[in-house]
Amino acid sequence: MTKSLMGRKRGMTQVFDDKGNVVTCTVIHAEPNVITQIKTDENDGYKALQLAFEEVRVNDPRTIANRVSKPLVGHFQKAGVAPSKFLFESRQDDLSNFQVGQKLDVALFEGEKFVDVSGVSIGKGYQGTIKKYNYAGGCASHGSGHHRHAGSTGMRSTPGRCFPGGPRPSHMGAERVTVQNLRVVAIDVENNVILVEGAVPGAKNAIVVVKNAVKKQQTAKKK
Repeated sequence: MTKSLMGRKRGMTQVFDDKGNVVTCTVIHAEPNVITQIKTDENDGYKALQLAFEEVRVNDPRTIANRVSKPLVGHFQKAGVAPSKFLFESRQDDLSNFQVGQKLDVALFEGEKFVDVSGVSIGKGYQGTIKKYNYAGGCASHGSGHHRHAGSTGMRSTPGRCFPGGPRPSHMGAERVTVQNLRVVAIDVENNVILVEGAVPGAKNAIVVVKNAVKKQQTAKKK
């Protein structure tokens, strides 16, 4: 079974393990995700759960239409759940244990030792090849004129052109990234918090998706 939850990266901290070693962790706050739709082979061509995260909160319920589009308002009303800010899908092989309106929290990962975390990496704008591809650069002596140049990219013989697709200065970051096999350090069901060892993509308070580790599952099946 694929276990998936959407949450927010709240930052990083340090905890001590049983041996007294310091473990650097990322704190992920995952409020209960609500199932808003169950997709089946008959209706949609595949099996998946549509999960909603972070309920839209307003002082006046009449203004909810100003925060959510009309089609989504009808979608949430049909499911009988409160409108939320984010929706995502989780592919499943077996849908028999799920129903619309059911809430999934961090207790879903109890017993899991490793998880995969996906998010959008921090954007770094337009960068040169030195920063983006870790080029060594040219001579640093005075007057060389190519301290941080990319170097030669073409040729003077056939075909006499620069091949496309090579490393060039370009936009860096702001890409969908998945960090695999992060160890689960602790799960706090009461506060909806999961601690994973190491760093995960995204800035503070960024949206991330936590899933049970795919490669670790495949390794366990082979054994």
